[in-house]
Amino acid sequence: MSFFVYIMMGIAVWHFAVWFPDRFWGGIVGAFIASIIGAIVIGFAIAGFQVVGRHDLYLGVAVEAIPGAIVGLIASWLYGRHLEEHPRRRRRRPARA
Repeated sequence: MSFFVYIMMGIAVWHFAVWFPDRFWGGIVGAFIASIIGAIVIGFAIAGFQVVGRHDLYLGVAVEAIPGAIVGLIASWLYGRHLEEHPRRRRRRPARA
């Protein structure tokens, strides 16, 4: 049940991505995925790598996912900005004689 809470908090924090320039890796969908993955990973780590059951949920479980969602969004934005500033170079094919 805690995974559901982590996912919902990741989506809630993702909505604030609208206030930033769209430089996220993969666009807004990439930010969505990064926010959810960050919330799950950090929330799961804070919970001691245990899944919190339905009857053991409390408000703190939802708050645990917020830093992970923010870290996921920051990582996605920084990587996307890096890719914009440093595009990949294309290899030149040797000229044929």
